[in-house]
Amino acid sequence: MELQKGENRVLGLDFGTDSCRAVILDAASGEETASAHAEYTRWAKGLYCSKTESRFRQHPLDYIEALESCVREAVKKAGAAEKIRGIGIDATGSTPCAVDREGGPLALKDEFAENPSAMFVLWKDHTSAPESEKINRIAKEWKGVNYLLYNGGVHSPEWFWSKVMRVLSEDAEVEEAAFSFLEHCEWLPFLLTGGRDARAVKRCRCSMGLRALWHPEFGGYPPVEFFEAIDPRLPRILETMGNETWPADTAAGLLSGEWAERLRLPAGIPVTVGAIDAHVGGTGGGVRPGWMVMVAGTSTCDLLVAPKTDGPQKAIRGICGQVEGAVVPGMTGYEAGQSAFGDVYAWFRDLLLWPLEEALPRIYQDLPGLDPSTGEKLRSALRGRVIPALEAAAERIDPVSSGITALDWLNGRRTPDADLLAKGAVVGLTLGSDAPRVYRALADATAFGLRAIVERFREEGIPVDGIFAVGGVARKSSLVMQIAADVLDMPIHVRSGDESVARGSAMFAAVGAGLYPDIPSAQEKLCSPVEKIYRPRSGMVLAYNRLYGQYKELGENYGRNS
Repeated sequence: MELQKGENRVLGLDFGTDSCRAVILDAASGEETASAHAEYTRWAKGLYCSKTESRFRQHPLDYIEALESCVREAVKKAGAAEKIRGIGIDATGSTPCAVDREGGPLALKDEFAENPSAMFVLWKDHTSAPESEKINRIAKEWKGVNYLLYNGGVHSPEWFWSKVMRVLSEDAEVEEAAFSFLEHCEWLPFLLTGGRDARAVKRCRCSMGLRALWHPEFGGYPPVEFFEAIDPRLPRILETMGNETWPADTAAGLLSGEWAERLRLPAGIPVTVGAIDAHVGGTGGGVRPGWMVMVAGTSTCDLLVAPKTDGPQKAIRGICGQVEGAVVPGMTGYEAGQSAFGDVYAWFRDLLLWPLEEALPRIYQDLPGLDPSTGEKLRSALRGRVIPALEAAAERIDPVSSGITALDWLNGRRTPDADLLAKGAVVGLTLGSDAPRVYRALADATAFGLRAIVERFREEGIPVDGIFAVGGVARKSSLVMQIAADVLDMPIHVRSGDESVARGSAMFAAVGAGLYPDIPSAQEKLCSPVEKIYRPRSGMVLAYNRLYGQYKELGENYGRNS
């Protein structure tokens, strides 16, 4: 049945690393009727985190407050809340949290309110590197099934079981109180639908399949004996999780009366099973067989899908993971990505700004007439202008003559061949190496990292015939996108709009509410158009082919312990 424009709307919620975004779409036309954005206030202050220790924790109240704020704002802008037929949700992952029997995060209890171990362990928290190494060692020694087969041979510190082990090890009180662990994207639908039993959570196919070793060819999770060999505390957590997972077009339940009132929405709206944000961005970006979606933000996820085949799946070497239904239900989803992308540029910006930010308090003392609020406005304005200024200057630089080569592994290497202890590097510096030249080398390095991923897929027989790009970096940085097109010798098609990930969640909401029969049908109507195509420049393609060889050589010679 053809949907009538203006009569059916869907709400997509995207919980990213720094903030929550809400988008309301007309389900017939895909037009955006309203959107809103809310930052995580505690996270913005740097609470519960330590960059030097690679510890990044987020308080559940940040999510709750941002949820209420941005949904209310979007609903107020759009009006006609009664026309919303479905709600879809995505969140970062693996971002698990210890919960009680009722499925409540422990940090919502008074006794754990300021305990980082009782909070959500953000995807980029790498404190579980020792736990990751132990899982990988046990898995490689295990006689029989290779339970890392469909996760590129590695269980990363960014994945579920590594983080669960870390939390259980670092705080005895949290270990005793933890009944189970829920992913961020699983807890949110459970919360909105009034869940009160952690065992009843509909576990996400996306996060469990790509982050927690669940796979249909294993019959679900690995056996209890495998987890006992890793850590005797894990079987009791496994026992609470069931052995079934659901794709994101499945209804997790109906919006509860309590949350309907808090969000200013009608009760009873279907809320779909959650999924990892980048994978939903792949759906929102129009992923289809042969066309990769690059979700370019603080990190990247590169998503591909292929029709299911009879017999066992071919395991793709050195990627993050693969499982049916992880990206598009009914198709095998493949994930790769870079642990740092936009974060590389932000790191360099912060490096340049450190002397100013360190000096500001002293400047206030030396210049009594300077209003501190004016100084803060200056600081904020400078932070917003550093990267555009660097990009404008870097665009004029010849990357060959600069002589600088960089590695993009500032947050480890996710793919190909995960090594989260790998380090970044910048070599070839001279006294003539100014900030724009270093920035250009860093931008080149992130594009080289993308090329390594594309080459790995092709080597393994997975075609990459075209690329869609979505996310903040894709739309904001013409320099980075043009470099990527030159390095890959392929056009990069950038989707319009800032809400491609939330738009993907809205697509799942539309299918979960019965407005469309499947995701490919929803994509035809709800994907945003391509706003710009970056085409490779022949001269730069040749230059980058040579520079890519230098990048690979640097990577081979720069070990994880350097």
